[in-house]
Amino acid sequence: MALAGGRRYHGQGPFGGDLIGPNPTDLGKAGVKRSLLVDGAGGPLSIVVAGANVHDAKLLAATLAAIVVERPQPSKENPQQLCLDKGYDNPSGRRAAAGQGCQTHIRRSGEEKLDASGEKHYPPRRWLVERTPAWLSKCRAILVRYDKKASNYLGMLQLACALLWFRRQWRVAVLR
Repeated sequence: MALAGGRRYHGQGPFGGDLIGPNPTDLGKAGVKRSLLVDGAGGPLSIVVAGANVHDAKLLAATLAAIVVERPQPSKENPQQLCLDKGYDNPSGRRAAAGQGCQTHIRRSGEEKLDASGEKHYPPRRWLVERTPAWLSKCRAILVRYDKKASNYLGMLQLACALLWFRRQWRVAVLR
């Protein structure tokens, strides 16, 4: 005979779920981190889930390995470009990017490329990356993690990413 509160001890996973960790910015409350890789136009290519206390550079190798589309082979004429923020500027982040054959571009936030006269030459590309999590947060099922198993939460995130791709392709088809 089992009591209602005793089920979590019988193979149902840890209390609160797996792949959660103390959030360093939210008083140590348990949380989850989503590591997202997007293409040049902001479409999601891969997503990985980990505890909130895992450093971004440690998730980079897993995020690059989880890409769902086949990438072209990098060459000297056509290298794979990877734009990262300052959190990845450490040996483990650079090693993970080099292991996948990517050439890294790491800039601080607010720092854009300037030409010889000191003017902005290219528009900043960070907003392409930052709008994708904002689009994902519109899906209420993944805004707050209610799933105890990380695999179920990751499945919902992947479904939301597929929905973003579908909406993007549908918009292109309608505008033609």
